[in-house]
Amino acid sequence: MEQQALGKRIREERLKLNLTQERLAEDVNLSTAYIGQIERGERSLTLENLEAVANRLGVTIDYLLSDSVVSDSDGQYRLWCQLMNGRTEEQKALAINMVKLMFGYLDENF
Repeated sequence: MEQQALGKRIREERLKLNLTQERLAEDVNLSTAYIGQIERGERSLTLENLEAVANRLGVTIDYLLSDSVVSDSDGQYRLWCQLMNGRTEEQKALAINMVKLMFGYLDENF
């Protein structure tokens, strides 16, 4: 049962990042078939592979293994971290500046 919950969380986080199973597999040096089996709860992950998947998805191992529900505000923060994961410092700075400009506009007009 726990393998199914783990697989479901991995799939949910992968989809939030618009990653295919193929891309995730490539990024963590695993086969696409293996990722599919993990997401269906048919196979388990080694600690090393679990760590690689969690890092690529921008979540903690604890989150992937826990049964706790994350609040919406924590979920938004986690999504921001996931989107920034793997970006260059230049890309991160650009994203932050874009958000600052957007908030400035919102503050002035709403």
